[in-house]
Amino acid sequence: MLILGIETSCDETAAAVVKDGFTPLSSIVSSQVDIHHPFGGVVPELASRKHIEAIVPVVHEALENAGVHASQIQGVAATQGPGLVGSLLVGFSFAKAFAYSMDLPWIGVNHLEGHINSVFLEPDPPPFPFVVLLVSGGHTAIYHVTSHTDIELMGQTRDDAAGEAFDKVSKMLGLGYPGGRVVGEMAAKGDPGKVKFKRPYLDKKEYDFSFSGIKTGVNRYIQSMGIADESQIRDIAAGFQEAVVDVLSYKLLHAARQRNCDHTAIVGGVAANTRLRDKVTDEASRIGLEIHIPSPDLCGDNAAMIASVGFHYLKRGILSDLRSDVYSRVKI
Repeated sequence: MLILGIETSCDETAAAVVKDGFTPLSSIVSSQVDIHHPFGGVVPELASRKHIEAIVPVVHEALENAGVHASQIQGVAATQGPGLVGSLLVGFSFAKAFAYSMDLPWIGVNHLEGHINSVFLEPDPPPFPFVVLLVSGGHTAIYHVTSHTDIELMGQTRDDAAGEAFDKVSKMLGLGYPGGRVVGEMAAKGDPGKVKFKRPYLDKKEYDFSFSGIKTGVNRYIQSMGIADESQIRDIAAGFQEAVVDVLSYKLLHAARQRNCDHTAIVGGVAANTRLRDKVTDEASRIGLEIHIPSPDLCGDNAAMIASVGFHYLKRGILSDLRSDVYSRVKI
């Protein structure tokens, strides 16, 4: 079954064609980073307008790269939420129109389920059940996954998402947007032991997170000590990153052990962070767990993961109708 996936939850306009839920034939992502960079974050109105401009050419390119005609598509899946409502409406409305005009079944997909299923687009996916850490700019949570569509929330952030903390710290350090990539690059050149920050919630056995405190800690350090040169920026970035990575790694592996799962995974935009990937891989190997992390291209927002989830729902006969609407916030 060939599924056309569409993703417009934030600031990437994405379309993909996926065969039978596991084999991407194409995946096109049009980024808006240059548009939002001057503002230090995503401007919702600008994002919505850019999606309107990009959605048709991006879908055409996805079909062309997959080597298929629109008439060969057998189902449509689009992100329904959570996300920016204006952005979501562009992709969701396009998917409705495409499916209606072609008389195709279609499904609105939870964006978080898409990230979790991104590991199944890789050659060596985890067997069920497994525990997964979803960490991105808007979400940080741990889930117990027993099937492609049966997902239990175990814990989540009580305030900021880890990716959001990266963006805020990047702004404090004058490094710009998006923060995750640039902070990671600076941290790789710094000394993580030189400037130490508190590991929030590391001493708690529950699976929730809190990153507002460490963000405040960085701000207070900068206010009290100042920033003398670039080497100090590198050390602050390294200390901040190490604190966040320690918490994420500990919580994920603790949850996996508690649920007796031999396999774990990390998904979401922050899963592309090199230090996080290395830390969790090393720690998991040390205690006998196997870790699964998508390639960097599949960590960020993309439509292949949405098409993958759509396949599993459509296969079960679960469809959406024209009265369906988008939503900005939701828990799995």
